[in-house]
Amino acid sequence: MSGLQPVRGTQDLLPDAQRRHRAVIDAARRIAERYGYQEIATPIFEFTEVFARPIGETSDIVSKEMYTFTDRGGEEITLRPEYTAGIVRAILSNGLTQSLPLKLFASGPMFRYERPQKGRFRQFHQIDVELIGVAQPLGDVEMIALGAEILDALGVLKRTMLELNTLGDTASRAAYRQALVGYYAGHSDGLSEDSRRRLEKNPLRILDSKDEGDKRINAGAPPFEEHLTQEARDFFAKVRAGLDTLDIDYVINPRLVRGLDYYCHTAFEFVTTDLGAQGTVLGGGRYDGLMGVMGGPETPGVGWAAGIERLALLIEEPASAARPIAIVPLGDAGEAMALTLAQSLRRAGFTIDLGYSGNIKRRLQRADKIKARAAVILGDNELARQVAALRDLDTGEQTEIPLAALTDRLAPFR
Repeated sequence: MSGLQPVRGTQDLLPDAQRRHRAVIDAARRIAERYGYQEIATPIFEFTEVFARPIGETSDIVSKEMYTFTDRGGEEITLRPEYTAGIVRAILSNGLTQSLPLKLFASGPMFRYERPQKGRFRQFHQIDVELIGVAQPLGDVEMIALGAEILDALGVLKRTMLELNTLGDTASRAAYRQALVGYYAGHSDGLSEDSRRRLEKNPLRILDSKDEGDKRINAGAPPFEEHLTQEARDFFAKVRAGLDTLDIDYVINPRLVRGLDYYCHTAFEFVTTDLGAQGTVLGGGRYDGLMGVMGGPETPGVGWAAGIERLALLIEEPASAARPIAIVPLGDAGEAMALTLAQSLRRAGFTIDLGYSGNIKRRLQRADKIKARAAVILGDNELARQVAALRDLDTGEQTEIPLAALTDRLAPFR
């Protein structure tokens, strides 16, 4: 390795990449606000139990992927691998269960130790929305509609497909779990090592296995819909009816599961094949049992998260920042004037670049390099007459403008 490099699985967001990231976040924030969601920020690290308790000690995230360490005070700390648990913890810590329903939006970095690949990093970023305290199917519909609206604003919706499934209620899941255990017990020799381990703890996770042998066995697994209670069927029917009313297209994917017990009813993902293999760009679902698992009152919740890196790869090139106006001072009087003029023009709403050194040729070369729209040249001769030379850098045309009229004359270059 020559020179310092970023840690594997991390990346520097240089200005062009950061502009794409910001376009994703700004669009999501703007539309979430229209739906009544308020922005929240939680710490990047939490006590490990905040994530380990709801995610489960046996899950891959906890056992293989979390960045966990003991700090100098002897506390076990984890960098957040996902947003939801931290947001629920914040609700409990701050006594916000008295203020339900809560509609929250967040964005920021997550950390998982996994194999880096296209659109996937060990430090990655997500936008996240959570609706806490709404038990009705309408909450699920609004959550999906918000996701679709954001993807549409980013020009990505038509390149995705919404996959939908129901995970049923507690009684449905218990019945289905029993059916799965019975089915997989007759095929355990053919299951992967991971799936054999899941058979005891979390058989629903086997349905989501990427192992080819597991996939063949899964093809014969009993369908979940045969084990749904009437209440669960009615809930899912209302979600689908709401999506139909909003003309949001979807396909039912019976293999779309969430292995953790606090998930229930609706699970959904917007997937795309435009990043190579099929990839999820936005996914979520209902998690009515999570607050209870974390020690709070039983409270319904539904939410989703979307990967900013993946969305940033899919969006069109965002508009560049406003082209600056270069101020080119010549001589001591010009230097002194340039400082106050630059500040005055910035306060008037202009983007101003003030070169720090060099003759006029070098300063104008810099103006070209930064794609400046115009240059304001301040030399002793001009200042003695209380004017500035204004050069249109697209046409090369140069005119003299009285300093008092400069702000108005620059308006077309804003």
